[in-house]
Amino acid sequence: MATRHHHSCTLCEATCGITVTVEGDRVTDIRGDRDDPFSRGYICPKATALADVHHDPDRLRTPLVRHGDEWLEVSWPAAFELVAGGLRQVRERHGKHALAVYQGNPTAHNPGLILYGQPFFRALGTRNLFSATSVDQLPHMLAALQLFGHQLLMPVPDLDRTDLFVCLGGNPAVSNGSIMTAPNVRARLRRVRRVVVVDPRRTETADLADEHLFIRPGTDALLLWSLVSVLFEEHLVCTGRLTPHLVGVDLLAEVARGFPPERTAPVTGVAAERVRALARELAQTERAVVYGRVGACTQEFGGLTAWLIVVVNALTGHLDEPGGSMFTTPAIDAVPLATVSGNRGSFGSYRSRVRGLPEFGGELPVAALAEEIETPGTGQIRALITSAGNPVLSTPNGARLERALDGLDFMVSIDPYLNETTRHADVILPPTTHLERAHYELALANYSVRNVAKYTPPVFERGPGQRHDWEIILELATRVLGGGAAARLLGGFGPEPLLELGLRAGPFGLRKLHRGLSLGRLRREPHGIDLGPLRRRLPGRLATRRKKINLAPRVYLDDVPRLRRLLDRPPREDLVLIGRRQLRGNNSWMHNYERLVKGRDRCTLLVNPADARERGLADGDLATVSSAAGTIEVPVEVTDAIMPGVVSLPHGWGHRRPGVLLRVATRHAGVSANDVTDEHHLDALTGTAALSGVPVRVASR
Repeated sequence: MATRHHHSCTLCEATCGITVTVEGDRVTDIRGDRDDPFSRGYICPKATALADVHHDPDRLRTPLVRHGDEWLEVSWPAAFELVAGGLRQVRERHGKHALAVYQGNPTAHNPGLILYGQPFFRALGTRNLFSATSVDQLPHMLAALQLFGHQLLMPVPDLDRTDLFVCLGGNPAVSNGSIMTAPNVRARLRRVRRVVVVDPRRTETADLADEHLFIRPGTDALLLWSLVSVLFEEHLVCTGRLTPHLVGVDLLAEVARGFPPERTAPVTGVAAERVRALARELAQTERAVVYGRVGACTQEFGGLTAWLIVVVNALTGHLDEPGGSMFTTPAIDAVPLATVSGNRGSFGSYRSRVRGLPEFGGELPVAALAEEIETPGTGQIRALITSAGNPVLSTPNGARLERALDGLDFMVSIDPYLNETTRHADVILPPTTHLERAHYELALANYSVRNVAKYTPPVFERGPGQRHDWEIILELATRVLGGGAAARLLGGFGPEPLLELGLRAGPFGLRKLHRGLSLGRLRREPHGIDLGPLRRRLPGRLATRRKKINLAPRVYLDDVPRLRRLLDRPPREDLVLIGRRQLRGNNSWMHNYERLVKGRDRCTLLVNPADARERGLADGDLATVSSAAGTIEVPVEVTDAIMPGVVSLPHGWGHRRPGVLLRVATRHAGVSANDVTDEHHLDALTGTAALSGVPVRVASR
């Protein structure tokens, strides 16, 4: 007999509502939930692949222990004993900093890992915490900390009410938003009066836009400074009701004089007259917003770019205004919860041992991970925990990192797959996956374009031999830190009681909104609850002293001379590489499902026709791509969708490593873009990996 279950797809930030049909122990159908108040029946191709994830014969359900070149299945008690012994031994012999942790970005979709993993990993006391943050959104979080007083206070576009949407280095038509949770972005963008995309590639979002402007990778900060310059020069600055709360405006005006669009245009490739017109348009449109994402962050000047996006929105009167850049009102507010737990944010309070890269939020840039493993001395990393991550494919110079992993004394991975990273572990502890666990969007609800709340129970009960990730974390905490410490840190009741407390303490919990939000009410409304559009939150939302926003923090002004030198840098003779996101993929782990990889080869190098002719390349040819980090071979796709001087390769591929158990992905292996990205190519301000704008040489094979 078939049964239907309401759930959420947690494979990307959109978190679309889904209806899952089950017969016996099999998923027979997944489709969009038309009654979900946020996604309204929309899903992308990834959602249907949740069935493939659940039934994947390659998915691990029992712990694995390495025995030479073989893997042996063992019981959970035996696996926990081995892991606890290995971790304790390294800490006792070499100190707490000899243990490192890497967390992948699926953590953000997983309340169990957020509520249990974060306290445990920080309680280990090591400075060597790493995550996907430093290959993703770190510059946005630094801007939030510097301007608004808390690393989680990242504003999002009020996409449903804006009239002008300017997008830098993002492709929301494919990502369905990123730090902008917005199901069915395509439909939302079609309702926007005017969309302008600024990107080195004519992306899927650019195809929907009213205007697309090519820009040279890594020069977004110059463009933004020129917008600021025009705003001051033409007396277009209007900060509106936030004026009494803003400081540093005069200082911005002084610095901006050095970046007129006529000076920056030869470097950015964006014509001066077009920059001036865009500045006027932003200032004169009542509801407008500038948005930037991964391409804006993972570049040489990502820190400055993320800061200047906020600056432009503030100077045009679009910060914390309907249709502009606003703050979500989540049912469970992560900001006070993080503050209470000591995670308000920090920057540069210590630095990495080898290269002196700055910490952010208690984590070091992952570009330093390999060298911290390889370099002898006090504090050398000798053991590693990975959780929900595949850094061999997702961080710069993955080939160097995988060599370094083989030199560890001990490694454990909390992961449902034997993949390119976990194959180096001594023990793999596989957690349940999406349809076997309940879900509440704890983290990303803080960045939604509309206020919503939804709780979904698991579609399937976990098997008797399976463990949820929070249970794995709790057991490790008990064995490594001791039962008393684990109980104080984590409790043992699972996420639900903590979610209940969060809902009751949140902005909708104590109000008389149908007796307030609670987990019980969300259980009774399985499609979710619409809590209304974004609303003005400033100055009350600010976590700064005296509720002021300093638009010109010293940390950014000190980095401006580095940007100014870009104006005099000779043009590059080599090409530069940028990444590419794809709708049927999500980083490195959505390639083991036939329905998502079938069809034409998607791991191709986009090359402009002029660059292809110069190198004797034709569509479909194999080309070598070389950088300071390494060399790969990849098929060429010749297209005018990429600007001259730039090539583009999607990230997350490269499944040809030996020893993985990913049979479908191995047949569609592709190559890893991070085999040619360079761990020394960074944003010097933040330590974020500059995965965009990597100098490369491209030649016919």
